[in-house]
Amino acid sequence: MEPAGQDEGQQPLVDRRISVADAFEGSEDIALARDLARSFLTGVQAVHGLPVSGRAMGMVQLVVSELVTNARKYAPGPCLLTLEVNEGAIEVTVWDSNPTPPAVLAPDPTRIGQHGLEIVMAVGQSFAIHREPVGKRITTAIVLADDPGGDVAGHQL
Repeated sequence: MEPAGQDEGQQPLVDRRISVADAFEGSEDIALARDLARSFLTGVQAVHGLPVSGRAMGMVQLVVSELVTNARKYAPGPCLLTLEVNEGAIEVTVWDSNPTPPAVLAPDPTRIGQHGLEIVMAVGQSFAIHREPVGKRITTAIVLADDPGGDVAGHQL
């Protein structure tokens, strides 16, 4: 009998890459980016049998929305969104053409606006900014399934 998610002659599911990527150019594409995230996670659960909590589904869509919005707002040209399942989490990466790293502001409940990266950092398991030969890449990871003990996935501030 083959292990779950593995056919004869194939790699085990955990060793296969599950990812999707798309480019977005207009502000109307932010909704399309969220749709891509939702449909990708739905497929990860339905096709590959990996658990995706309702919280993870919502958090990934929120993170995608925040990162793609920032890329569209502060960088000329298209941005590239990549979603990849890696060790029980989904890595959300957004590349844009602006090499300037975003300002990561300290939490301030009196500030109006500019809370996007604060939110991304609060709900993600990790957060990294990488300068590229052209532009930059921002990556965060969201745990796909909440802790069976009831603890919310991600890191706490």
